[in-house]
Formats: sequence, C-alpha cells, structure tokens
Amino acid sequence: MNKPNDLAIRATDPNDIDSNASHDNHFNSILNARLSRRNWLRGSAVTAATAVMGSMGLSACGGDSDAAAVTPTPTPTPEKLLAFTAVPKSLADVVSVPAGYTATALYALGDSLRAATPAYKNDGSDTDFDNRAGDHHDGMEYYGLSAAGAPLASGAERGLLAMNHEATTDEKLSSHFLHVNGGTTTLPRPAAEVDKEVAVHGLSVVEVKKTGSAWATVNDSAFNRRVTPLTDVELAGPVRGNALVVTKYSPTGTKTRGTINNCGTGKSPWGSYLSGEENWAGYFTRSAADNAARGDKSVVSLNRYGRSQGAASRHGWETGGSDDKYARWNLSKIGASADGSDDYRNELNGMGYIVEMDPYDKTRAIRKRTALGRYAHESAAFSVPTVGQQLAVYMGDDSRNEYIYKFVTTAVWAAADANPADRIATGDKYLDSGKLYVAKLAADGTGQWIELSLSNALIQAYGAYKFADLADVLVNARLAADAVGATKMDRPEWCSVNPANGEIYYTLTNNSNRTVNPSGSSQLAPDSANPRAYTDMKGSSAQNGNPNGHIIRFKEGTGAAAATSFTWDVYLFGAESGADASKINLSNLTADQDFSSPDGLAFSPYTGICWIQTDDGAYTDVTNCMMLAAIPGKVGDGAKSTLNYATAAGGNLAVDTFIGKKPTADTLKRFLVGPVGSEITGISETPDGKTMFINIQHPGENTALANIGDPSKYTSQWPANAGYGAGKRPRSATIVITKNDGGRIGS
Repeated sequence: MNKPNDLAIRATDPNDIDSNASHDNHFNSILNARLSRRNWLRGSAVTAATAVMGSMGLSACGGDSDAAAVTPTPTPTPEKLLAFTAVPKSLADVVSVPAGYTATALYALGDSLRAATPAYKNDGSDTDFDNRAGDHHDGMEYYGLSAAGAPLASGAERGLLAMNHEATTDEKLSSHFLHVNGGTTTLPRPAAEVDKEVAVHGLSVVEVKKTGSAWATVNDSAFNRRVTPLTDVELAGPVRGNALVVTKYSPTGTKTRGTINNCGTGKSPWGSYLSGEENWAGYFTRSAADNAARGDKSVVSLNRYGRSQGAASRHGWETGGSDDKYARWNLSKIGASADGSDDYRNELNGMGYIVEMDPYDKTRAIRKRTALGRYAHESAAFSVPTVGQQLAVYMGDDSRNEYIYKFVTTAVWAAADANPADRIATGDKYLDSGKLYVAKLAADGTGQWIELSLSNALIQAYGAYKFADLADVLVNARLAADAVGATKMDRPEWCSVNPANGEIYYTLTNNSNRTVNPSGSSQLAPDSANPRAYTDMKGSSAQNGNPNGHIIRFKEGTGAAAATSFTWDVYLFGAESGADASKINLSNLTADQDFSSPDGLAFSPYTGICWIQTDDGAYTDVTNCMMLAAIPGKVGDGAKSTLNYATAAGGNLAVDTFIGKKPTADTLKRFLVGPVGSEITGISETPDGKTMFINIQHPGENTALANIGDPSKYTSQWPANAGYGAGKRPRSATIVITKNDGGRIGS
C-alpha cells in the first residue's frame, strides 16, 4: 500500500524499505471471512438446489381424489457469478465498472463529519481535520445498523463504514494537496502544516444510509468518529507494561499516542474492527550519533526495522515546535533516564501492531493487540470460527523479503461471543493470549508454522540479538523470525480466508530484489514459492525481479486453525497477457484477466467471490490499477512446473513450483479500473451482497509540487471530474457500487 509507482524505491520515500539482512535460507538453499453454511448456500449452491426442487413442482396430498392440484412453482434462474462483461484496461481518469453497474463517489478526503465543520473547499485552506475524512482511504469494513440505529449485523440499508487513512500524497516533505501553495519543503516545518498532516492519518467511522436507490453519508451522526496519531490508545497483551515501551508519554508502558500508516483491516467474529499499522517507521527520525548514545541492543532492533542512525523522517514533523506532540517523532536518546521515561527513544516499539476498535461504541478503549507481533501489518484474516476450536489470525509483513505469520488463540471459540455485550473485552479474551507463528515453506509444496517464543531453542541461541522475554520476541518479531529461518517472501500484503474451504490466500505484490545471480545481501534467487526473476519493460525502462507479483495460498494440515503444518501452491501469477508463458505468464492470463502487483484481497462472505485489487507501477503505461473478480479452486488443483534459468557462471538454475489450475473466462475477469495514479484498495459489502464499497487511494499522486497551482497539470482531477465536490485537486475517496437491476455484486 502507498508504495512508489515504480518498483525502484524513491530516495525520499521510506516505504517498502528492505531491512532484512538476515542470512535465512530461502528455498534455493533447502472473513473475518466467516461464512455460515446458510449464507454459502444462499450465495451460489442454493440456486442450483432451488432450480431442481422448483422443477419438481408440488401436488395435493391426502385421500380426496378431487383435491385441486397446486400450481407448480416457477423454476428460478440460478444465479451465475461473474456473468458481467469484463472491463477493458484503461488509462482514462475515471472509474470504469461493467455495463449494468453504477459507481458513485460517497466519502472523500476532507468531507465533514460534523455539521459545525464547513464543507470542504479543496483549495488547501481547509482545517479541522479532526472532524473530517482523513486521507488515503485504505482498508475498510461495513457494520450494519437497524432502522432505529442499533447494531444489527444483517442491516443492509443503514450502517457504519470504518476505514483506515493510511497516508497523504507528498513530495519533498510536504503533503502538497493539503496546503494552499503546496506547503513548506524545507525544515523546520510550520506547526500548522504539521498539525494538518498528522490529523489526516488514522481511522474514521462514518454512518452511511440508503434512501431509495442512493447512498449518502450521515453528517453529524452520533457514530461518526476520527482517530488520529494523537488519540490515546492502550497497549494490550504481553508487551503492556514492558520496559521496551516506556516513554515520556507513558512511563508505565501501558499506552501510546495514536495509530499511523494504517493499511489493511479485519473484521473479528465478535464484530470489532481491526486495523494494521504498516509503514510506520519512516515517520520517525534518529540523530547521526544515536548508536553511541544508546550503546545497547536497541540499535540492532532499530536497524532491523528500518531506522538506522541518521535516518530522516518522511515529513519532518519533529521540527513543528517544542511541544511534546512534535518531540515524539524523534527516536534519539536525549534524556538522562535509564528507562526512557524522559524522551521517546522507545516510541517506535509502540508502533507496528494490529489495532482493535469497537466501531459502534466510541466510549470503549482502542487497543493495540501486541500478542499478534510487531511488523509492517496489512490485513488480519480470521479462520472460519468453529465452536470448541481455536481461532487463527493470518497476517503478512509488507516489505521485500519479509515473512508470513499467524496467531493462534488460547481460547476456543464460543458461539455466544458472536454477539457479545462488550466487543473489546471479547477481544481481550481471544487476542491477548495465544501463540505467534511464522511460515517456513519447503520446495516440495509443504510448509511448517514455527512458533516464536523463548521455548524455541533457535530463538534462545540467536547470536544477533538476545531476547529477554516474550514481550521482546513480539516487539522484535522480525528478528525472531530471522532466528528460526523463516521463508523470505515477495512482499506479503493482504490475506483472506476462502469461506468455502478455509484455505488462506496471500498477495505477494512484487519484489525488485529478486535475481538469478544475487550480488548483495538483499538480493535473492528465485525459489519454489517465489519462482520468477525476469525483466519487464515499461516503455524503455527495464523493471527487474518479480515486478508483477503473485498470489500464494495455504491449506492447513491436521489441527485446523491450530495446525503446525500446511501445503501450498501459487494460485495466480500477475503478468501481461502477451508475456512469455513459460517463465512469466505462468497462469496463462488473457487480456480480460491480466494484472500486475496484487495487493488488496478479500473473499466475499456472501457470494464467495475472491476480489483482487492492485497497487501497481509496472503495468501503468498500459492500464491504471484495477480490481478483478475470481472464483478460485483449491490448493493442489493444478500441477508442478519447472522454470529454468541460465546463471552467470554458464550453468542452469532449475526451480520447481506448484501452479494452481489455470483460470478461465468464467473464473477470473476484470471488474473495475480506477482513475490515473490511483491504487484500488479497501473492500466491503452490505450483508445482502447488493452494495459494495471500494476505496480509491491517492489519484494523481504523481502531480509535481511545482504544478500545484495549475489544475490543468494535475495528473488526475478525480473525483471532481466525476461531479463530486469542490475544487479540482484529486482526492482519495470511497465509492459505492450497485447493480442497476438490484442484484448482487459480481453476478
């Protein structure tokens, strides 16, 4: 999420930093997707069953031979999923959806949540972002309300959208679309600019309501809410109260200030909202002499999480003034205390978690669930809840050469917890006690979940970092995963659980550091689970590595969610349809299916469709980012394949991999293409499956700061060019999609 358009990382952008210099072996050296059975049948299988039963008809029963015959029930037409015509690739500055569908902007950057907050002018002069929609709309979940405004899971015409606001479009420190003249691009930054930029990050909750066939937000709803990087947030789980999270703001190590760079989401089986903190490290700075000032193992941790000494912050917020809210962005050891209670040397340890919020109740505490580990979190996908069995939460660490994780609860699922009186207390029950695992994949299509705890001898004996306790393992989950030799992956992003069979799908967006002939510690040769290393041309620019990404899937072994083994294959390889089918387009994608850099991923709990969203820079000379609809099969439905690469030494590198069944026009097709420069992200549906909400993030992000005063030079003017809102500056926004005939989305 929120990555540079090109695979090469911009010097000024700290996102997607590859900080994994461990020497772990790669392969070459060795929904809430919960779906009741009733919902699944209602989705697709029931239509076939209904058709069969309907064709039989009914006759009168009993001894009266003169009884009138009952008129046969008409045979309904079974619902056919993916019946829409595929949307072609496009470079237009619009949102394109299939014929028979309508997409409308609903909730955009700056939209007011309170009647007292003026309408958004969209000229850089707006303030009061504590009461406006934030920027870079990202992961999102829908929570139903009854007509009277009470929580109702089945509420399909009134509800709440809870969403992440990941970041803001920036160039040279400043978030230029937020400020009249583009903002200040030198240090120090003015306090007013910093305050505005901080406030557009975080989370929001907004009530939405359907009137007739139209959806709109409800201004001044009692549910409307903003959570920013300054909101008080509790630490929960094993890290709470640990010395590693002691700061000037929280000398007891029990809380932190806010949440930042929130990306993917999750919806718990008990109805809470989960948000993943992703590229949080780049917002902080360290002095050039901080290693010597610290003189302890914290230097190893900071380096592993991308904050080496002398690292500059993304926006320079630490220069906004002398107030403590600016000081917290400086990680340097500047206080005299031994424990860090007089500065923010430990501030980074309070970031990088899954955050839990009750979207219905703003009086309940927001909690960071530290038992799930600290890394660049994307989404959090739950195993299908089964009474009497443990739950699993599946997660990925979104950076090149990082890992795939799962958390297994100590508590077993109780049916009564599906509708609890206190959602956050229920979160305490399931998410504060359990085991964190990391994935290690083998070249034969099997894998192991390796527990990350001090009971693991490899973690105890790790020479690069001495772990003190479980809290230390969780705060430094990346180092613990290094210690056990976990498998480095091509940027694990969103994940989702297939409600039909419980299999887990992970998007691996891309990796520019994969090569047949590695020459540095960050470069990796292709292996079975990440088998491609090739060159993709974007105009005259060569993009090397795995520029188009792929989607991998796991099937748990014995033990269901608590299994410690699994099998895997690659569901889809992103590629241009015309690319070499023997080494690049391994899934044989056609022009109606081809895509690059899969990112957002979610299974519909209502139709079972797998929705795939892209955040791409490799294929954007041909098409803007997109969303596809898929009906997957299962792990092992394809075949083993061998890729052969010529090495620099004149030899051959043979890589075996496992490829899922090739998609057809009936099982994969493009559903949506977004505006120029945008990423397609965030997805949620109403419980009847008839309304879908999608987020369009950072349209026009490549507009140069020098062109801020000339709308004709904006690379995008969406959604203003679609008739939404004032001004012409591009804005991240939520769109609502409906089918013109009132049917379910994707049919």
